[in-house]
Amino acid sequence: MLALASKIEWPRNVWMGVSVEDSRVLSRIDDLRRVPAEIRFLSCEPLIGPLTRIDLTNIHWVIVGGESGPFARPMNIEWVREIFRACRKADVPFFFKQWGGVRKDLTGRKLGGRTYDEMPARVAA
Repeated sequence: MLALASKIEWPRNVWMGVSVEDSRVLSRIDDLRRVPAEIRFLSCEPLIGPLTRIDLTNIHWVIVGGESGPFARPMNIEWVREIFRACRKADVPFFFKQWGGVRKDLTGRKLGGRTYDEMPARVAA
């Protein structure tokens, strides 16, 4: 992504995102900030560990979801809440995709009794 960032023209309709599944890969967010995409987003899925003190500076959208399938690792609700609080503090839209699990059809996608389908303001209208 970074190798191409300065070599291509970035049209306004191009969004760029990175997967950030736990704190081991937080550096991907710094790389993403260096890309001149109109919308820069994080896909925190499958969220398999905490993202303590995540910095959402110059990030426009965050998607969070748990792992699904027969060997799905559990997602801790506090990991999700921490990202949610960071989104609120930074005024970044929050999209909660799913709790995941072996039977994601049973776990749903509500957080605190609510569904979060927020999108960046530039496209929400």
